[in-house]
Amino acid sequence: MKLTATKVDKAKPRDNAFKLSDGDGMFLLVSPKGGKAWRLKYRIHGKEKQLALGTYPEVSLKLARERRADARKAIAAGIDPSAQKQAEKRAQNAADTFEAVAREWIKARSGEWGESNRHQVTRRLERDAFPWIGTTKVHELEPPEVLRMLRRTESRGAIETAHRVKNLVGQVMRYAVATGRAQRDPTPDLAGALKTKRAKHHASLTTPAAIGPLLRDIDGYEGQFVTRCALQLAPLVFVRPGELRKAEWIEFDLDKAEWRIPAERMKMDAPHIVPLSEQAIEVLRELDPLTGCGRYVFPGARSDDRPMSENTLNAALRRLGYDKDQMTGHGFRSMASTLLNEQGWNRDAIERQLAHAERDNVRAAYNYAEHLDERRRMMQAWADYLAGLKRGANVTPIKSASAV
Repeated sequence: MKLTATKVDKAKPRDNAFKLSDGDGMFLLVSPKGGKAWRLKYRIHGKEKQLALGTYPEVSLKLARERRADARKAIAAGIDPSAQKQAEKRAQNAADTFEAVAREWIKARSGEWGESNRHQVTRRLERDAFPWIGTTKVHELEPPEVLRMLRRTESRGAIETAHRVKNLVGQVMRYAVATGRAQRDPTPDLAGALKTKRAKHHASLTTPAAIGPLLRDIDGYEGQFVTRCALQLAPLVFVRPGELRKAEWIEFDLDKAEWRIPAERMKMDAPHIVPLSEQAIEVLRELDPLTGCGRYVFPGARSDDRPMSENTLNAALRRLGYDKDQMTGHGFRSMASTLLNEQGWNRDAIERQLAHAERDNVRAAYNYAEHLDERRRMMQAWADYLAGLKRGANVTPIKSASAV
């Protein structure tokens, strides 16, 4: 006789466990303490086995019957439902490890990232996180385990990398929370636990008396023409060296005097506009006949299909006699930042032109054109100022309207 919902609900415990059958091998097992569990008794490959279908009242009579029907279909197809359930459980457990969730998160975010950013994030996790916490279930990951992992990175002197890995682990864990596989992100509990990141200062010339000779030395550079052009453009646009050497012709509109760098090539993952001064356009027009038919403005010496090497600008500066403690490719940014601030230009316009970090990432993505009119004036005034220093003139900088 089949069970009813009322009979299941009113079944009382006895001194010993007992069964209430519903037919087709399914029964309700009632324990002496009142627990009620659904079981399915079946035979497959000549062996008698049992399958747990859930506990009552979490699994109702109706749901238990549905699970019985599914199990019977599997048995009829020669599939052992117990083995199938165990395999699914193992697969679910594997899907809940930190590495599995992290790779899923990377895949979900890939549409927002450029290829280089995706590769960098993946490589950082593969090197500094997966070997230590990759097999840990995300719902079991606790602050001490994360800290032990980060200490390994920190111990090799990679302080900034340790902070970046901590940030990545936090993003993965928040994704795990959002997808229902973890209850919380443990990384906020590590605030103050890591060594403080040291500010990285790039050697730079920031006095007019030193800048003029540098610019004249660059104009007299006797190495590769493409390298000389890159050195000439660097102080005029003061972008990061990687953004300069990977510049593509398609990003430039010389008639509009603009260079628009896409988000995937920017450190802060937001598009960036560089207003081009007359002097910058002159450099680019001089270079155009040589590299304008290719992809990169500054192709590598060995292949037009690859950008200039990351060491090229610094090596050229060394060739000109400037050692690493005097000037670097990144130093053109410090040069511009220092002098433009001293000249009284709007600090927000300077920071926007330097494409420094925006506290609000959403704001950064939509305000890349912020202060653009003032930045156009500033970039031309800056180029004129540098031209004066190069001539050896006693230059009075043109300041922004807001500073006078």
